[in-house]
Amino acid sequence: MTVFVKDPCGFICIIFTYAAVVYADYVVIRWIIVQTMADSLWAPFHVCLFNTLVFLLSYTHIKAMISDPGAVPLPKTRVDFSDIHTGELSSMLQNKDDWTVCSRCETYRPPRAHHCRICKRCIKRMDHHCPWINNCVGEKNQRYFVQFLIYVTILAVYAIILVTISLLKECPLCSGEITIKQTRILHSIILIVEAVMFGLFVLTILYDQIDAIINDETSIEQLQAAGDGDTAKLSYRKVLLRHICRLPCQSYHPTYRHLPSHTV
Repeated sequence: MTVFVKDPCGFICIIFTYAAVVYADYVVIRWIIVQTMADSLWAPFHVCLFNTLVFLLSYTHIKAMISDPGAVPLPKTRVDFSDIHTGELSSMLQNKDDWTVCSRCETYRPPRAHHCRICKRCIKRMDHHCPWINNCVGEKNQRYFVQFLIYVTILAVYAIILVTISLLKECPLCSGEITIKQTRILHSIILIVEAVMFGLFVLTILYDQIDAIINDETSIEQLQAAGDGDTAKLSYRKVLLRHICRLPCQSYHPTYRHLPSHTV
């Protein structure tokens, strides 16, 4: 099942992401490779390699964006929870350890599933809602999200290396025109700033994701273990995720007290 969340913030983040990628590709090809490696066999190599990484980045981003993160299926008919402690309903719950009831979806959900108020669905093994992919990171799309982070990190490092090499090499096309040289330097500086900012941010999130996978604990569960609202106990990575990637906050909406309900 493919999904696409209608979230204005998500749309803006997606546009900003691809604008940054397109600009980086333009600068690398037009102002770095063409200007300093036009007569070298390294030129086609770097063009092919850089654009291959751009393609892989875009592919994994789209997959993470449109893939079902693990939404809990909604019941075809409304579930009646009035007899939650009696009859067949009580027997069924006894056989489902750690299952919870979502008061918004009005359905049962398996352990480690949480409700996202942006996606308006309960997500299995939900890590967080990420506006940069305009989707939740959950059981079924986390691998694409991690791959996307890896490609962004590699591309950022690659761009910095290419800019550094180009600044150290002579530019044959720049010697006769001062405007071209100044424009090339300006684009190179902007690209380095972009690559460093995106690279450090994404590397932080990637570290957090790998740590969560190794410890088999989602970001939501780590926040809950630290104590909801107590950022003093959280690492800087969790604080970053919480404020930029929309990690959960305490929900004060009514829930079924007999079964815990977690909302993002």
